[in-house]
Amino acid sequence: MGRIPGSKKKKMWIREGDVVIANPWEIQDSKAEVIWKYTRPQVEWLERKGYIK
Repeated sequence: MGRIPGSKKKKMWIREGDVVIANPWEIQDSKAEVIWKYTRPQVEWLERKGYIK
């Protein structure tokens, strides 16, 4: 489960299967704050360069 910070909340929709960077909470490891969501072209570039599979 993740929380989207206020400044990004209205601009960012997260769906199942999206690639995101999340920062886990120190208090609850089961929750996190979403830092960044990658677009499809960015994900393809990361896959080509071998950063993600």
